[in-house]
Amino acid sequence: MNTLQLVWKNISQQWGSTLLSIILTAFGVAILVSIYITSDTFEKQLDSNSKQVDLVVGAKGSPLQLILSALYHVDNPTGNIKLAEAEKLMENPFIEKAVPISLGDNFKGHRIVGTDTSFIGLYELQLAEGRLWNKSYEVVLGSETARKNKLKIGDQIHGAHGLAENAHVHDEHPFTIVGILKPNGSIVDNLLLSNLESVWDIHGIHHEEHDHEHAEGDGHDHGSHADHDHDHAGETAAEHAAHDHDHDHDHAGETAAEHAAHDHDHDHAGETAAEHAAHDHDHAKAPTDTVVEEIVSERPRNDVFVKSIADDITQDKGLEITAMLVKYSSPAAIGVIPKLINQSTSMQAASPALETARLFSLMGVGIDSLEILAYVIMIIAGLSVFISLYNALKDRKYDLAIMRTLGASKIKLFTLLIVEGLVITFIGGIIGLLIGHIGLYFISTQTSQSADFIQAFHIYGKEWLILLIASLIGVIASILPAIKAYHTNISTILGNK
Repeated sequence: MNTLQLVWKNISQQWGSTLLSIILTAFGVAILVSIYITSDTFEKQLDSNSKQVDLVVGAKGSPLQLILSALYHVDNPTGNIKLAEAEKLMENPFIEKAVPISLGDNFKGHRIVGTDTSFIGLYELQLAEGRLWNKSYEVVLGSETARKNKLKIGDQIHGAHGLAENAHVHDEHPFTIVGILKPNGSIVDNLLLSNLESVWDIHGIHHEEHDHEHAEGDGHDHGSHADHDHDHAGETAAEHAAHDHDHDHDHAGETAAEHAAHDHDHDHAGETAAEHAAHDHDHAKAPTDTVVEEIVSERPRNDVFVKSIADDITQDKGLEITAMLVKYSSPAAIGVIPKLINQSTSMQAASPALETARLFSLMGVGIDSLEILAYVIMIIAGLSVFISLYNALKDRKYDLAIMRTLGASKIKLFTLLIVEGLVITFIGGIIGLLIGHIGLYFISTQTSQSADFIQAFHIYGKEWLILLIASLIGVIASILPAIKAYHTNISTILGNK
């Protein structure tokens, strides 16, 4: 019978104490694995989501809440900010890129983000299939959003109002999937991207595109009216005199007095046939020229008039966004831009680096406490192994003496006890790994889809280190009983028996 068979036979004879040692080891390992995987993936997610964003601009409130909502999509926004005010930041030479985002709806827990195509460049996103949106109600999915919901190009989905999965569904405004992104390793994998107009339209907010079309329609109406007046003026230049002359001749059958008056009028009409017609033409031409001059003066100029319309509409309609993601053009902006925004505008600026550090400092106490608890539990498991083996050694000393008489060496007995402690803690460690991963899976299913960044069944390298530590604790706990077995006195034990 080899060593492992002897170890298993010994373990099976004392299931009570052995099971307690296995359970304690399993719980310690499970806690350590959960802490390690959660903190490691969380830190990687924070880095991947914020590495291209130097500043987040949003409504006044908690800076940490602003970062969590706009950058990591795990909290509610602090409010909205005026689009016109936010766009002024783009003119600052310290800012290389400013990307607007607008939140408000979700699809099965995945947040729908209204933005523009600069968002794609900011996160260095690539399409796996399809294309980007080019009009309202077209949406591009993150890789995880498409995979988890089994969606493909051409499918239609309906967003739900707010950020809760069970909120009111916008049945009247379906989104059409036009593109799916490649895995990016960031929170974008769990998002849906569309244009800003989609967010405004779905909530009944009129914006620049609609009002601009209305302005163009008005210009067309004014032009038609001007053409009509101009045609009428052209008619009076030649025909109005003849019309007046014919009108005078219609009065030929009148009384003598009236005829004399008519002759006087006819002489006057003869005058107006040439002169009055020109006078009427000049009189009619004056308002026409005025209308034409007004049209010319109001004719759109390249980039000036259009920009003016956009500014007026955003100010009048008060278009709003949730936040602006800013990338600096120079390191000098770190000391300038946040202070400028916080002191000179109605918005607030939050630094992802500072808020992430503050978040880790808040979490650090809890994480450190859990780690200490896990190691204490594993040490207790080691003590349990020690007590189990030490007590078992008293009951098995006669068996050990018989083994010695049958030719087993002292090293064989020493190894037998060491391996027994190792097997108990190793089994506990394997069970702990399984418990940790299963627990993380259930935790991830209960969290928001947009915050689902834990890969519960991915094996991390540090897990084997945790398993090794657990096994070493078992070895250390069994050293003293093994030494006692090594020094077994055959004659004394058999003589007392």
